[in-house]
Order: sequence, then structure tokens, then C-alpha cells
Amino acid sequence: MIRTVEITIENNGLKETARLTCDNKAGNGDVTIIFTMQNGLSKTYSDSDFYRCFARTREDNTGIKFLCKGSKVNVHTSSMSSQMSLGLKAYELTLGKASSFDDVIYIFDYDEHNLTNDSAKQRAFYRKWIETEKTHDED
Repeated sequence: MIRTVEITIENNGLKETARLTCDNKAGNGDVTIIFTMQNGLSKTYSDSDFYRCFARTREDNTGIKFLCKGSKVNVHTSSMSSQMSLGLKAYELTLGKASSFDDVIYIFDYDEHNLTNDSAKQRAFYRKWIETEKTHDED
């Protein structure tokens, strides 16, 4: 599967479109993302799933704000979502609330709130979420 996704980034205070070419046929079991900016700058990143690969992309481009769900501090994959969607789907978590199917998001959907390029902040939020007592929504 090779899929190209256009996302919005903020570079030097200006919003622009960037292209992510996602490929799960890297040959070594990893997936790749080729990050291409409008100015032609292009770089390839690899990891075990697209969520982790996108984290590498963001960490290598600290001066760029990636305006999408996968950049949110409170977004994290589960083992199942990583395996079933190769990390393209993750959970948007809320402290004190158990996750549900309603919390599943596509990591490249647009968002501009609570963003980070630091995957350690996402892992710290996830650990805090795990340790927090949770309520379950009643239907």
C-alpha cells in the first residue's frame, strides 16, 4: 500500500500544505513516510507503524507545527490499533474517561489544539491516563 496524504503544517507562522507518502512495503517490516514540503524539501522516515513513523517526522522537524490529530498530546495507539491499522488509527484519550470506539481517530485528520512534536509528552500523557481512575460512559 502506498498512500499519499496532504496535511496542513505551520512553518515560520505560515500555514501550508505538505505531502506524506505512506508506504508499508519497506521490505524490512517497517513502514515509511516521505515528508515533502511545498519548497521541495523531502525526507524519509521509518518505524514499526505510521504513528511512530509520524512521531519521528515531527521530532526531526521541531520548527514545524503539524496540524493533525497524531500530533495531539492526548493521542496514542493501542497494540490492537497499531496492528490492525498500522498505526493510522489511534485513540484520543481523556483523563478520567475509559476509551471507547468513539475515541478512535485517524492520525492525519486536521486539528490545531494541544499539539506537540515531542512523542515523550504523548507517552507521559498515556502513562498518566493509564494510572488515572476512569469512568465508563453509559449508553
